[in-house]
Amino acid sequence: MSKKIAGPEIERLVQLLSRLPGLGPRSGRKAVLALLKRRNELLIPLTQALQQAVDKIAQCPQCGNLDTVSPCSICQDPRRDQTMIVVVEDVGDLWALERAGFVSALYHVLGGHLSPLDGIGPDQLNISPLIARAGGDHVKEILLALNATVEGQSTAHYVSDQLASTGVAVSRLAQGVPVGGELDYLDDGTLAAAFKARRRL
Repeated sequence: MSKKIAGPEIERLVQLLSRLPGLGPRSGRKAVLALLKRRNELLIPLTQALQQAVDKIAQCPQCGNLDTVSPCSICQDPRRDQTMIVVVEDVGDLWALERAGFVSALYHVLGGHLSPLDGIGPDQLNISPLIARAGGDHVKEILLALNATVEGQSTAHYVSDQLASTGVAVSRLAQGVPVGGELDYLDDGTLAAAFKARRRL
């Protein structure tokens, strides 16, 4: 049985940080120690930034992105190609494509992928609003930029089938995205190659 080495407030910080992706109990303790040692430089500004995030950041009602304005900055940008919607699994994938800087279209975040074993079916994903958006006057192409995992592939097939009735062209990322790869971990060049070599389904 491990002994508690700090007060409940510090233990709570460690527990919360340990739940973040890529961090465990040991990394959580290191992060908390770094924050406490640099209270004025890191801890206080981080606390303020987190509170602002809680107060101001919301999910875009149109695409599912996270932003401080609604609709989000991307949906409001008139310079975007209104004829294409790029479909991604999560906001992190959207950010990866934006970071690469070669996409100038609209987005749609599904909020995950189909996973029957985890109880995630079509009703748990943001698929119905995508079908509605695809039926809009301006939309000509839906690009499925889903992860090259088994779940991502099955989700892409399902979404493609659902979009068939809309008459809009459906394409997918092609070369450059390895099987089992996730968009957020790919470099910008790989993403750019996959985007340029997209193919129609």
